[in-house]
Amino acid sequence: MWLSATGGKIVASAAVVFVLSALPARSQTLEQSLVAAYSNNPTLNSQRAATRATDEYVPIALSGYRPQIFGSAYVGMQWAETRVDGRYAALAGTGTVSNNQLSPSGVGVTISQTIYNGLKTANSVRGAESQVKGQRELLRNTEQLVLLDAATAYMNVLQNKALLELQQQNLEALREELRAARDRFSVGEITRTDVAQAEASVANAESELALAQSNLNTSNAVFFQVIGLKPTSLKPGRPIDNLLPKSMDLAVKEGLSHHPAVKAAEFAVDAALANVKVAEAALSPSLTLNGSASSDYNSSSNVERQTSAAVALNLSVPIYQGGGEYASIRQNKELLSQQRIEVDVNRDQVRANVVQYWGALEAAKAAIESAQASVAANEIALRGVREEWRVGQRTTLDVLNAQTALFDARASLVIAQRDRVVASYAVLSASGNLGASRLGLKVARYNPQVHYNQVRDAWFGVRTPGGQ
Repeated sequence: MWLSATGGKIVASAAVVFVLSALPARSQTLEQSLVAAYSNNPTLNSQRAATRATDEYVPIALSGYRPQIFGSAYVGMQWAETRVDGRYAALAGTGTVSNNQLSPSGVGVTISQTIYNGLKTANSVRGAESQVKGQRELLRNTEQLVLLDAATAYMNVLQNKALLELQQQNLEALREELRAARDRFSVGEITRTDVAQAEASVANAESELALAQSNLNTSNAVFFQVIGLKPTSLKPGRPIDNLLPKSMDLAVKEGLSHHPAVKAAEFAVDAALANVKVAEAALSPSLTLNGSASSDYNSSSNVERQTSAAVALNLSVPIYQGGGEYASIRQNKELLSQQRIEVDVNRDQVRANVVQYWGALEAAKAAIESAQASVAANEIALRGVREEWRVGQRTTLDVLNAQTALFDARASLVIAQRDRVVASYAVLSASGNLGASRLGLKVARYNPQVHYNQVRDAWFGVRTPGGQ
């Protein structure tokens, strides 16, 4: 066990564990909390929806290969009145007024099929597919961040609960020291100054206890925000050293080649390159096949029905379009340059994160060993100072300082053990490998390929697929 509830003793084992109190039958493990975060976290679910929306860019681009068909219909009323001069009407043997009323109507259909557009459609499809791949990497990166946040929130609750219990134990010990100081003062063994020092220590410990309770409340709220559950009887959290690369250099190498932020930036370069080619297509000729058919009824007084059909092959060659197309090409080339720089930016960030968290992990390991030794030494020192105080060889201030030193050592051990676990998850995240599969979480995996396959070749339909 790590911390005992009574007696002020602390026992450190090789494993990094927290013992906060006796655990009831229903308790939460770190793995269960990670599973809940993977399934319920709103940030992760939002990114999954964004990935599904990005999938639709591919069928939008593929629509450029397909014909466009439009139907039309009309119906109306037409009335005309003709007045003839009386002189001509007498000669013609007719009246002076004639009425003509028609009900014209018709239906038609037009079809347009692009045959060549400077490979605009092909490059649009390539760009859309790169966007999809990049969005999947962003989803994987979000998954990493959410799982790291969940592990951090879990360990923060354990840490703050342990610190709260330590504060309670420390306050009780200081109150006992205050009672003893008052008893000795009443018989004239110590001065009023000693009692005041003990009272000040108790007041300060009460303030620290209130702060510890506030910190625990905050960590509980963050736990619920990230994981979607209330923390109840959390079991000890353990580091994941067995999943980490063997060395920092290997971690850096894996991060530079596999981290989702780097992969997303690389796919963004592919999409930007395709956008340049799409913009350049505005300078190419286009060839379109157009067809139409229509039927008109009662279009004139002596025509009952008229049917027509036409087909044409249209070639359009751009000569000058105001210069906007050239600006668009230049703009997309600059965006391509930006995306290439972003790849280097992300690689540098990954390298820095790996070095930072690897160092934090090594520091936490050393801090645990140091804190364990400090706790053992301060326990011995406190017992000795108390014995010497009883025989008048130490002051009350010496006892209070020894008690504070022991509390600080125990708190440092709690914090170091928390940092040990969180840093191991951070290293795995920095190397690009923190995911449900790598952790072996027992949860149904979200597969973005399912939704992509459902919508990629869909020609019709406005309902979103029922799958993932």
